[in-house]
Formats: sequence, C-alpha cells, structure tokens
Amino acid sequence: MKIPQNIHMVGIGGIGMSALAQLLASRGRSVTGSDREESPTTMLLKEKGVHVQIGHEAGQVPGGTELLIYSDAVRAENPERQKAHEMGIPQQSYFEVLGEVSRGAKTIAVTGTHGKTTVTGMVAKILSDAGEKPTAIVGSIVRDFQSNFLAGRDDLFVVEACEYRDHVLELSPEILVITNIELDHTDYFPSLHALQDTFHQAAKRVPAHGVIVANPSDHTVIPVLQGVSARIVDYTQAAVGELQLVGEFNRENARAALCAARAAAPHIELEAGVRSLSNFKGSWRRFEHKGETPNGAIVYDDYAHHPTAVAKTIAAAREKFPEKRIVVAFHPHLHSRTESFLQEFADALDTADRAIVAPIYEARTEETQTVSNHSLAEAGNHVEALDSFDDIREALLTEPENTLIITMGAGDIYKVAEQIVEA
Repeated sequence: MKIPQNIHMVGIGGIGMSALAQLLASRGRSVTGSDREESPTTMLLKEKGVHVQIGHEAGQVPGGTELLIYSDAVRAENPERQKAHEMGIPQQSYFEVLGEVSRGAKTIAVTGTHGKTTVTGMVAKILSDAGEKPTAIVGSIVRDFQSNFLAGRDDLFVVEACEYRDHVLELSPEILVITNIELDHTDYFPSLHALQDTFHQAAKRVPAHGVIVANPSDHTVIPVLQGVSARIVDYTQAAVGELQLVGEFNRENARAALCAARAAAPHIELEAGVRSLSNFKGSWRRFEHKGETPNGAIVYDDYAHHPTAVAKTIAAAREKFPEKRIVVAFHPHLHSRTESFLQEFADALDTADRAIVAPIYEARTEETQTVSNHSLAEAGNHVEALDSFDDIREALLTEPENTLIITMGAGDIYKVAEQIVEA
C-alpha cells in the first residue's frame, strides 16, 4: 500500500508514533493526531507544526483523511477508530506503516530484549557523522539530535524494531542487529522458545547479501541463527573506546552499533566510528541526570523495566558513584511482566540500598491483575511499597546528600524525578 497524503494518527504521542509522524510530515504528508494526555512527545510534535489534540473524540478525524494509523495501545473501540471505520477510511498499525517505509529503503533494524534504543541512536549518529544522512526512528528522544526522529535520505533507514506481537516481522531489513535475547513480553510469548522463534523468523528474512549483527556465542542466540542465509558479524569482537555512557551493557551496545554502521557503510573508518561513539550523549530516560534534591541528593532517571535491566542499571550506578548510597523508586510496567518475574525483580531491587515500588503501570488492558506493588515488596528483603507518587516523592525528599536516587521504569515515574529536583 502506498502511503497516502492525508493521515490521522491515534496515539500520536507514543514514542514510535511521534517519530513516524515526524517522518511522514518531513516527506510532505499532511499529519494530524490525538493522544490521551500531554507529554514531551506531543509537545515536540506541536513545536514541529503537527496538529495534535488531547483526548479522543470521533469528531477529531478530519474530513478527507485517507489513512488512520493507530498505536498498539489504541483498541478498536476507540471513538476515532470507530469513526474512521464508519467513514470507510483504511486503518493500519504503527508497525504496518513502518513496514511500508522499510520496503522502500536499505533498512538497518535493531532488535533484541535490551539495548535497542541506545544501539539505534548510536547507529544513526555514526552514519550521520560520516555524512551518510540516514533517516532514523528511535524509541527515545536522543540528546544528540534532540528528537526521536532524524530526517535524512529516503533510501537509508535506521529503525528500532520491537519483537512484541511479532512487529519486527513487518520490516524488511538488509541489516538486522540482535542485541541479546531474554524472555520478556510474557503476555504474548509463553516461553523463551516462542520468543526465539520470532527472532529466528526475522533473521531468516535478511537476504543473502545482508548482514546479521549478533553475539553468535550467546546460548540464547545460537538457535536463532541456525539456517540463516545472511552473513553473521560477531559484535563482541569490536573494539570501542571511552564512552560518555556508563556500564558494560553500554559498551556492548556500542560494539553492536559500530558493527552495524560499518556494515551499512563499509567505507567508514574504524577510528571515525569509535570517535562518534565517544561523543554520543545518550537519550531521554537512559540513565539520564535530572539534577539534585534540596538536600543535595543526586537524581537520575532510567527506563529499565526488566529485571536484568534493573540490576545492570544499579550496577552501572555503583560503577559511576561507588561512594553513594543508592535508592531506587521503581514503577513496575504491566501486571503480566511483574507476575512472570516477581522474584527476579525483587532480587534485582535488593541490589540497591533502598527500593521503593510504585503501583503497577497498566499500559494496556490486561485480563489478570493477580499481583501488586505490595506483592513485589514482600518478595524482597528491603523493598517497600508506597501507593502514590505523592508518597514516593515525600520519601525521596528525605534522602540525605550522600544519596543517588534513580527513578526507574517504563511508566511515568520520571515525573517524580522532575518534581523532587524542582522542590
């Protein structure tokens, strides 16, 4: 399907949707959209001239709309989607439209359980610094270009590719990056094997002249690479220099990004790629420094929402601030994920000196809600549950000067970080 001229996007404030809106607008499409609440991404879109309405109403679908694009979080019962159905307007999901964009370009798709956003931003920066002018869609606002979208050539596309609901299979990558594989999205994948099967299908879609960047020695990745026709590049063999980002996991991200960028543009000198990575500033909600509390405690915010990511982020914080007492305010993301990894989350949070758990963030409607923040607190040794952001904010404001506070999770816990540094 050719992407038409007049487009309405429901859930336009989503991190991927807002980047896609910018891409479509940059290519001359007329784009409008709506979301349930104001956010940094809706404000970014308004600054860039995209018409965004807050709230969902049937009357917000403009006459003349030729395509409605919806995010995963928007159900068919949404009044704007229902109105589009009545008007005979075709509807496509975010990833279906990304698939259309991908088919017309040399695509570098970055997938995996952890590190997708950082690697995607790094690849875009290396290629941009080398003068390749990539178009990029990233799952966060990258500080280096102050957006989750980088405008560039129509025929070179860098995109963050999510495995959830097999979305990665909508894309047509010539270069596929698999950062790592660990069970996640347990509301969709019943087992690690099911998740690996999706990655395997994605890997087999890469053509023989393409490249798969991965760690072929990782026991969870080995079965995914069986029978692929593309060349496999082992990113663990790449050498990178000093980074502004902390943690061994970010050094792994840098290695993967360097290999992917050089696979896309082989003329890029190793030294130039390493230099570009050394200047990479990171992105919104990836161990992002927010400021200090009135007591002098340092405040960071991070998107970690899987037990492994939680533990690695705390370890990276200890590496950077070995003398600090580490306090984490964690916002669990989805009841299904919390239930599946309850003890793993508790063990990860126990590596902090103090951990506070907020009520579970329900990003999409779930059939069962058998666990709570109190369940998670009970599974830990020194994890406590508080039932509102107000209570968490007050608790964090009592922390003394020698403390490093990290708000953490895929929900909107970052608002607490912003509040305590402005107190």
